[in-house]
Amino acid sequence: MVDFPPAVVPRWLKLAFTLWILIWAPSYVVLLGAQNFFWLCNVASFLLLVALWAEHRTLMSMQWLAVSLVGGLWTLDVAVAALTGVHPIGGTEYMFDPEHPPMARAMSLYHVVLPLVAGIGVAKLGYKRRALLWQTLLTWVVVPLTYFFTEAERNINWVHGPFGQTQETLDPLLYLFLLTLLWPLVVYLPVHLLMIGWQRWRY
Repeated sequence: MVDFPPAVVPRWLKLAFTLWILIWAPSYVVLLGAQNFFWLCNVASFLLLVALWAEHRTLMSMQWLAVSLVGGLWTLDVAVAALTGVHPIGGTEYMFDPEHPPMARAMSLYHVVLPLVAGIGVAKLGYKRRALLWQTLLTWVVVPLTYFFTEAERNINWVHGPFGQTQETLDPLLYLFLLTLLWPLVVYLPVHLLMIGWQRWRY
């Protein structure tokens, strides 16, 4: 008889997130089309589901890098805009666009939830330093694919301009190269360094 180690991540979290994915993924296909899954946060949703059930430390750490800072800034931008009408960061204007499907806007609130789920996972499993490398490599694959296989007007992953706006200052491919290069440095590295400091303090 095989003696399996006890689960570390709470089963209720695994089941709840699985139910969410089963509702969210088909709904997004109907409302926004399959191209929407090229968003790095949407890629993270699927990988986070795998990480939860497999209790894979590296994969969980990768998703923490992917969603913690982005989700926090997204939440801040929406909250401030809801209270003041001003977007301090930008990129969430669609949440207040009446032409954007209301259901799609409501489901976009998963940006608030993903950091919480990934945070619980990392707290239970621990943070793996190599996650920075693997998440960077994943980003270097997904971002160029987004540019070549999604509609320009969607500006998914901001491959045609920052904060949802089209840029015309740089050559499009040069901008894409810089975006692919800088994304891990600006988004992932600060969180990675914070986690390294947290590990040193904890242990």
